Amino acid sequence: MQLAFCIYNYFPFGGLQRDFLQIAKACQAAGAKIRLYVISWQGEQPDGMDIVFVPRKGFTNHSRNENYAKWVKAHLDKNPVDIVVGFNKMPGLDIYFAGDTCFAAKAAKRGFFYRHTKRCKHYLDFEAAVFKQKTGKNNTPYPTKETEIIVLTKQQIGDFQHFYQTNSNRFHLLPPGIAADRKYDQNSARRRQQFRDANQIKADDFVIVQIGSDFRRKGVDRSLYAIASLPESLRQKVIYLVIGQDNPADYQKIAKTEHIDDRVRFYSGRNDIPDFLFAADLLLHPARQEAAGMVLVEALAAGVPVVVTGNSGYAFHVQEADAGIILSEPYKQSELNSALQQAISDQNQLLTWHKNAIAYGEEHDLYHLADSATATILKCGNHE
Repeated sequence: MQLAFCIYNYFPFGGLQRDFLQIAKACQAAGAKIRLYVISWQGEQPDGMDIVFVPRKGFTNHSRNENYAKWVKAHLDKNPVDIVVGFNKMPGLDIYFAGDTCFAAKAAKRGFFYRHTKRCKHYLDFEAAVFKQKTGKNNTPYPTKETEIIVLTKQQIGDFQHFYQTNSNRFHLLPPGIAADRKYDQNSARRRQQFRDANQIKADDFVIVQIGSDFRRKGVDRSLYAIASLPESLRQKVIYLVIGQDNPADYQKIAKTEHIDDRVRFYSGRNDIPDFLFAADLLLHPARQEAAGMVLVEALAAGVPVVVTGNSGYAFHVQEADAGIILSEPYKQSELNSALQQAISDQNQLLTWHKNAIAYGEEHDLYHLADSATATILKCGNHE
């Protein structure tokens, strides 16, 4: 079986990109031949896969997306495969991996003029190409095959069905898929101390981590304002570590303006995330938008309590684990400020959350997303 995997751009430290490559490798291990369509590729290229570079055309993101979809379709028409798997929404997919939230839900909250921009119309059209039910006269179904949809949370299913009335049998819900090295074990305490020693972090410092590319979407500014709001005695205990693929300049300015720049450190994407987690006392994730948030599950498995916005798809894992605080919607900065102060001040509660998080990582399947996705893809392919 030959599979085509489509993603606009690949870089090694994005959550969607990581899922893309893990699933491609799992399908390859199961015996499939893999072709990857990308505009750009950063980092090491996988062995044994055919990487097709799509010409970068267009001055805006949405025009580049449209040109990408047209080019890939033309290439596939001449070089067909058994099944096309997309990690961005676009026409012509057999299977879509829903690593993003529902754009129609986002657009509905914006103003009239935004909803009539070319950018908005593009994203709505490409989303509808995946999720909308194909019907003919008198609402009878078209005979054409509709895209199968792999989702990470039940919340996604509800959002997409609300706007597109997508049939439930088209959705395939996966477990999370974190790496086993995130899991707390007998070596974690030693690694915690080694990391702190290497980074001049004292034993009584309170380490907050935030992990993820696209700092604005992840709410790094919100975290900075929450740290700045702490009483001086608590603020001087905090070390805030931000890891992600983004330009930190604007956030460094906020930290300086709020007089907390000596408490904040920024790191680009990297491979030693488990050591950051084991060294941490708390994970902050006040995201503005988050379909799932694999880092939330990674934190739980590593024994790290979490403060997270309620709109994050995997926030329910934090609730089920009883290992942190889920902020209410709509977001209020004052609520995050209070939650952070509570987490730092109540050491007994923090220890309980830590133990609950470790237990949750032991008792729940948080590790097999790629295997489950592969089984779904191959099963759908065999039905072609």
